[in-house]
Amino acid sequence: MLRVSEEEILQRFRTDSPWWEDRNDIRWKEDPKRVYFTPFFELVTEKKINRAVVLMGPRRVGKTVMVHQAIAELIRKRVDPKQILYVPLDNPLYSSLSLEKILLMFVELNSIAQDESCYLFFDEIQYLSDWERHLKSLVDSYPRHRFTVTGSAAAALKLKSDESGAGRFTDFILPPLTFHEYLKFSGAEIRLFGQEDLPVNFLRVFAEKTEKVEELNEEFVNYINFGGYPEAVFSKEIRANPDRFIKSDVIEKVLLRDLPSLYGIRDIPELYRLFTTLVHNTGQEVDLQGISKDSNVAKATISRYLEYLEAAFLIKRVSRIDRNAKKFKREHKFKVYLTNASMYPALFGTLEKDDRTVLGKLVETAVFSHYFHLTEYSEKPYYARWKNGEVDLITMDATEVTMTVEIKWSDRPFENSSEIKGLLDFAEEHKLSSFNSLICCTFSKTDIKRYRNKDVLFIPTSIFCFMLGQYLNSRKFREGLIRSVVVGQSN
Repeated sequence: MLRVSEEEILQRFRTDSPWWEDRNDIRWKEDPKRVYFTPFFELVTEKKINRAVVLMGPRRVGKTVMVHQAIAELIRKRVDPKQILYVPLDNPLYSSLSLEKILLMFVELNSIAQDESCYLFFDEIQYLSDWERHLKSLVDSYPRHRFTVTGSAAAALKLKSDESGAGRFTDFILPPLTFHEYLKFSGAEIRLFGQEDLPVNFLRVFAEKTEKVEELNEEFVNYINFGGYPEAVFSKEIRANPDRFIKSDVIEKVLLRDLPSLYGIRDIPELYRLFTTLVHNTGQEVDLQGISKDSNVAKATISRYLEYLEAAFLIKRVSRIDRNAKKFKREHKFKVYLTNASMYPALFGTLEKDDRTVLGKLVETAVFSHYFHLTEYSEKPYYARWKNGEVDLITMDATEVTMTVEIKWSDRPFENSSEIKGLLDFAEEHKLSSFNSLICCTFSKTDIKRYRNKDVLFIPTSIFCFMLGQYLNSRKFREGLIRSVVVGQSN
């Protein structure tokens, strides 16, 4: 049987790293960059701390694109193109090679001196057996070089990184697109606002123009239908049939292949049935007994499946607190949210803007998905429910309530304060009175109204999500993200 020759592998190196011959030959270099690019690039080039970067996240959110854009930026900053190697490990040619063997072949091929640094990007790292052991060895043995790995099997990467990468790996999570990114990538930001990177005061003026908010809401519905994935934003074919792209390339590959192979799941239809139940009930309060009954899956099995689905970045569980902002010792009830609202239309069909009932829970899901971006490395959001009231979303600093949000796809609360009674009661309990901490998301209404000596900010949900996404692009968030990632993983 013929074996792959070393020359064939070296030729593949040249094919996969075309910038060696033409420094401008880099795919996606001109595409818009994710808001996460700058902090990611800082980690890729960080030399004070000797760690590999493990880029993980759901399928199809742009990990490979961001790697190529990082390569373009390295070359722009005058790194020798021949000191940068990109290796897609899903190519069978690399299946018999260790990471160290790849490194040594690369260094010899391009005559890289022992005291020189180089950058290696290993894409789809999960295709290499025991990749975490190989990568840890590289980090220890070659501290001058910078290693970045990515993978679509996010659950597998997270598990192996947590088990073996302490002190050697820096995990970097790339979530789905925010609404702000969707508008920028689709060109709708300039079409609607006339400019990019809008100041907050401009948004408040914009919010008072009802006809403009209606256009923004139409884009918000598009965002819910397919906008969490960059490829869907750029492709007319995918936008025309988002359920096929998202269902087959995102959901089914995780449920039918990634999770079963990682955790040894035998009853795959059972897992699929549970996930479908969770998708249908996104944003609803559930308990294990109720999920067990609805999905016909045992409670113990459900607990394991929920952990697996969270590890795969498909869902997030949100904990409940009481009126006093106290957490429950035993979490009998909780809410489950999709990390990307677009998974609902993929399974149950594209939504129209008049589908108010279904859109209500998906709009709430979209708001929470933005908070999952903001709180990935910090305190998570909660919801409150007690005998005579509830609040949709609450953020806390330790034990202090910092923000309360009621999320509606309706203008009824703007006209009738009884619709936000829970919000006002909770504010009374915690002495909240500023519109910075009391927010009600509406369909189209904008104003600050005073109830019980408290100022409540009413703002369209679409604009609220846009502003949350805009914050992710701020220097304050980027610096905080880098600090939390590096410090959090050194403990």
